[in-house]
Amino acid sequence: MVRYVRRWRMATDSDDALTVEADLPDADARRLQRLIDECVEDRGGEMAARTKARTIGATFSKLDTVGRRRFFEILAEFYGGDDEEVDTAIDAVIRARKPEDRRAAESDLRSALEPRRERLLRRFAGLDGGLPFLVTLREDLRTHLASHPKLAAVDADLKRILESWFDVALLRLERLTWDSSAALLERLIDYEAVHAIESWDDLKGRLGPDRRCYAFLHPSMPDDPLIFVEIALTEGIAATLGSVLDHRSENGVAPESADTAIFYSISNCHDGLAGVRLGDFLIKSVAERLSDELPNLRQFATLSPLPGFRRWLQQAIVVGDVVLTDAEAARLKPDEPERADSTFAALVNGAMPAPDDPLLERARPILLRLAADYLLNRRRRTWALDPVAHFHLSNGAIIERLNWWANPSAAGWERGLGMMVNYCYRLKHIERNHDGYMGSGEITSTDAVRKLLAPVGPDGER
Repeated sequence: MVRYVRRWRMATDSDDALTVEADLPDADARRLQRLIDECVEDRGGEMAARTKARTIGATFSKLDTVGRRRFFEILAEFYGGDDEEVDTAIDAVIRARKPEDRRAAESDLRSALEPRRERLLRRFAGLDGGLPFLVTLREDLRTHLASHPKLAAVDADLKRILESWFDVALLRLERLTWDSSAALLERLIDYEAVHAIESWDDLKGRLGPDRRCYAFLHPSMPDDPLIFVEIALTEGIAATLGSVLDHRSENGVAPESADTAIFYSISNCHDGLAGVRLGDFLIKSVAERLSDELPNLRQFATLSPLPGFRRWLQQAIVVGDVVLTDAEAARLKPDEPERADSTFAALVNGAMPAPDDPLLERARPILLRLAADYLLNRRRRTWALDPVAHFHLSNGAIIERLNWWANPSAAGWERGLGMMVNYCYRLKHIERNHDGYMGSGEITSTDAVRKLLAPVGPDGER
């Protein structure tokens, strides 16, 4: 966020901003509001309006957290639509009899439905550094949404404008390598949100011969990725995170020998672009490019976390939504099966056990059953409850495999009790899977995953 505020200030003069207090007290707010009125009403013509938009933007950059919140409140309260004007326009559409009258009335209605603040926001977009500024503006706004829900309408307007400016047709898909600009490489380190890049050597390894990294870039932000994906070229679908993150050359696979591309990290770089569809286009675009570059690739899969599983399981235990079968209780606590529930709850709520802990091994088939239930059956409306599952399923992937003890780290335990998921993108079936999931909530998975839903016997078999 700071980077974009600085870029905006470089595109303006220090004298552009109004002289205001950082928390935007009432008197300063009224002065700023008068300037916004003049800007959205085109007083003095288009060039004058652009100059005023630049002044408003420069003034916003001087405000502190309270002042920025007050700026957004002004936009929400005074610069929405005019209900009376909308009603009049709707009535004109209804009364229109001739086709030409109908088209004119519909045009008037579209104009009436546009909130006045959109005129200011679109003027920001047209200024030098304006698009990065809009991204920053929405990042700031989103920090206030939870405590000030009335700002949601402003957020929706900003998102709609950003969606048009960051349409995938305007973006450039670029492979990032060790020879990419230093600015881009520094941002990869800063923005990696899934598996932290520990050093420049770590980054160099992630860009090695058996690796790929692709990003979407926008012409207005050429050295700042919007979203990027890291890929390991492997033989077969990787089941453990350690095997993917270990990029030592002696463990690598020659690209022409690889049959699988593992998408192991997808990072959205800007909270201001939240909800703007980029990830699904990125995965599909990269899969198509890799298919052309390396025709030996047969599988495109992810190695993904289960970010909501442990939290869901903890809550389910509290409300009694997790019931161990008699066989599971006997397996978990052979000497005292009546205490199996409390033992299981302590395991789920406790710190990560040692890999060779006998209790962990006894709990393994139970946790796999519950993880499969979480992925396949637990829903938010008709869609998967797990956010990562929803992302990949909505993009047309299938649930390929649940991997036990794939991420034996504190973060892996906190997210998914050490488990991870392979989602597989079968290019011929992506559209069908997408339509089935988005239309009726159909979750496609392999038989191996569905088999995990079966009751566990005393010996751990199903």
